Amino acid sequence: MLLAVPAIGAAQPAPRPRVPASQAEVTLSFAPVVARTAAAVVNVYALKTARQRTNPIFEDPFFRRFFGAPGGPGGPGLGAPERVQRSLGSGVIVDPSGLVVTNFHVIEGADEIRIALNDKREYEAQVLLRDQRTDLAVLRIRTGAKEAFASLELGNSDELAVGDLVLAIGDPFGVGQTVTQGIVSALARTQVGVSDYQFFIQTDAAINPGNSGGALVDMAGRLVGINSAIYSRSGGSHGIGFAIPVNMARVVIEQARGGSTAVRRPWLGARLQRVTPEIAESLGLPRPTGVLVQSVVAESPAAKAGLRVGDLIVAVEGQGIDDPESLNYRFATRPIGGKAALAVSRGGREQTLVVVLESAPETVPREQLVLRGRSPFTGATIVNLSPAVAEELKVDGLASGVVIYGIEDNSPAAASGLRPGDVIVDVNNEKVARTRDLERMTATPLRAWRVTVTRGGRNITALLRG
Repeated sequence: MLLAVPAIGAAQPAPRPRVPASQAEVTLSFAPVVARTAAAVVNVYALKTARQRTNPIFEDPFFRRFFGAPGGPGGPGLGAPERVQRSLGSGVIVDPSGLVVTNFHVIEGADEIRIALNDKREYEAQVLLRDQRTDLAVLRIRTGAKEAFASLELGNSDELAVGDLVLAIGDPFGVGQTVTQGIVSALARTQVGVSDYQFFIQTDAAINPGNSGGALVDMAGRLVGINSAIYSRSGGSHGIGFAIPVNMARVVIEQARGGSTAVRRPWLGARLQRVTPEIAESLGLPRPTGVLVQSVVAESPAAKAGLRVGDLIVAVEGQGIDDPESLNYRFATRPIGGKAALAVSRGGREQTLVVVLESAPETVPREQLVLRGRSPFTGATIVNLSPAVAEELKVDGLASGVVIYGIEDNSPAAASGLRPGDVIVDVNNEKVARTRDLERMTATPLRAWRVTVTRGGRNITALLRG
């Protein structure tokens, strides 16, 4: 065998690049971070079967008798078959057993969910927990045999600082796994409007459709956020993306791991108000900060801790508070059964109040009903209001009575302009105290209905047609 010996002075093959050995070298390339994290980011395929609308004429039994069912035996073949709608998102494996966290909106309404790993293997997935309020869902990969999957370590989003380098990993537009790089542009964004808990990490790492549910990782390869939304007028990335902090995701993941099918959150039991510049000036504050306590629910954790109307809450567990959304986030990321220290300014003096973290109680049975018959409420699901229901629907915890829990599409209730969260005060000048009251009131058809509801803290009275 002859071996080729390179001539003296000939060009030598370039040495293979080695893994950076120091933090300084890591900053020269993101490849080591990607190598540690990419295998734990998956594609989430949500499949939903939708039946296309048929010609209304085939709803008539007379025509069905002679022509048959649309598309069925004896039919004219003019019916609409079922069609499978397929949506694509991303997810993150957070446990070697195959626990995956993604966005609620990625899997919403899905009949079947499949997970595709970056090595092209595909599996069915089971939904363990879905939480619309945080826009998060936890899935489990279904495997026939015990298997350990690559997973990401959960970081601490409270340790992030504006300017930190981050990577966004996902499957934008279905082109395949993609990694983009950027920085943390801002923290605690509270006016994004894509979930009940407004407290987002903003980044300029490119996030596009399909990235939802993907990973935002730091330079140590730890998960610090779940990519969820973008600000865009064209549908593409404009350098303004938002991620749910991993500290919020951790609460949902841990409850799913413990077998819960719904997220239990701590309840404060107080109505809060944002501090405006005018309020800050009246209180002698140098700038708007903290949240004002407007009211306190009797026997609530807030009341037991000694919180009073007029108190200014400025921090939770040492974390500054600038608006009600910030306080809600700090509470939502604390464990049930623990305690939280509130820094409160009262009469110009600051003190600490300790609140026991417990979930909102269901003080009265829900007595859930779906209203039928002929009334403006037909198609509305109603329940009796309690602190637990008020917490779910984000309505005034001091209110009592009956609240609309849901509304069917294309129903008279939807056409009347009613909304989930509306508290029904009275109907035709008769007070509504329980769901059975409203069921009785709407049993008899009328031509006109005088209805008063409470919405967003305001009473609204309207005359609705029957």
